[in-house]
Amino acid sequence: MSNLPSEPEFEQAYKELSSTLENSSLFEKHPEYKKALEVAAIPERIIQFRVTWENDKGEVQVNRGFRVQYNSALGPYKGGLRFHPTVNLSILKFLGFEQVFKNALTGLSMGGGKGGADFDPKGKSDNEIRKFCVAFMRELNKHIGADTDVPAGDIGVSPREIGWLFGAYRAEKNKWEGVLTGKGGTWGGSLIRPEATGYGLVYYVQHMIQYASGGKESFQGKRVAISGSGNVAQYAALKAIELGATIISLSDSKGCLIATDDKGITPDLVEIIADMKVKRKQLSELAESSEYKSKFKYIDGARPWVHCEKVDIALPSATQNEVSGEEAEKLIEAGAKFIAEGSNMGCTQEAINTFEKARKEKKGDAIWYAPGKAANAGGVAVSGLEMAQNSARLKWTSEEVDEKLKGIMKNCFENCLSTAKEYVPSAEGEFPSLVAGGNIAGFSKVAAAMKDQGDWW
Repeated sequence: MSNLPSEPEFEQAYKELSSTLENSSLFEKHPEYKKALEVAAIPERIIQFRVTWENDKGEVQVNRGFRVQYNSALGPYKGGLRFHPTVNLSILKFLGFEQVFKNALTGLSMGGGKGGADFDPKGKSDNEIRKFCVAFMRELNKHIGADTDVPAGDIGVSPREIGWLFGAYRAEKNKWEGVLTGKGGTWGGSLIRPEATGYGLVYYVQHMIQYASGGKESFQGKRVAISGSGNVAQYAALKAIELGATIISLSDSKGCLIATDDKGITPDLVEIIADMKVKRKQLSELAESSEYKSKFKYIDGARPWVHCEKVDIALPSATQNEVSGEEAEKLIEAGAKFIAEGSNMGCTQEAINTFEKARKEKKGDAIWYAPGKAANAGGVAVSGLEMAQNSARLKWTSEEVDEKLKGIMKNCFENCLSTAKEYVPSAEGEFPSLVAGGNIAGFSKVAAAMKDQGDWW
């Protein structure tokens, strides 16, 4: 591996998965799976291309575009497109690698991939963003399709950008097909898709709470700390409030908003924040307004974890590595009993180690950690349901989609739980390791499919 450039994000994701597999009984029972891991770690295909476009001054601009087509053993490549100046191959390989196993946990026929560009939408006009989307799709359309690779949105790619990308694909191909998910409701999109990741996260944690309490507790009366203020954070907050919780924090890239009264962050406030995000405004503007100044404190340059005095549930929902080892300790001190990642790889390896150590030492009184590949699988699950609706030329009701999402998250939790019990025996009174269960269940399914198809032997 020394001849390859350093890819810290991907290496972290790989080590997190491989160490879990090695510390379980999986390789004892299936020693041949060691070769499967070696093969699965390398993407089937990486596409890198230049994107030239024209700004409003008539000047030529150039960016790098990427698509990492990681694994198609279970179905077409499936994963988001990210437009952000930090995008590079290491980040996209990490996201694609995680996506492979996350998609496997949904039980739907989807492979894994990820893509995007180092384009920064901030400070660009709508016309410039549209021009970039068209230029980006002019190349990407050669490599995707409804039965080949079905991208979706991610950071910097909202439903508006999906519309421009879809229109560019249709113009290039002279074909209407379900090639992107997250589409508009009147042209192939699924109901519940915008809400799906946040809702699914809460449904997953609901099962954790019920299992841990023997069915005696729920979200009712729980204090929930959430990071982020985008799509995932907003809908996780709304669903948790609906189930009786109090939301005590949200954050953005500049700092965090902490509730100082008993009401916490209300649905009305979430709607205001959603509108601010569309207008690319910062949460600090809200905290400084006369109406909200007495109800919240805004902490510049900070994440919420060390600033919430009492926490029952933590839902990191912003970006990768947003909970450090030190912050993990603070969450435990604050009384947190459940932490589930709404973001991909939201916790550092040090934080995961801290949570897993507490799980073993404190048994039933410990904090219980759920990894993003399981807890935030609701978004891609409903993307898979959107693909199914497109293929059948049908449109399901919100209630139908929500019921299917609840079923998928229930099965995902039970799969992680039973797999952990089988391969990572836990002591009496100790919660099973959901990170081990999720990693082993997702990997085993992909490895078996790859073997059946001759990808390794």
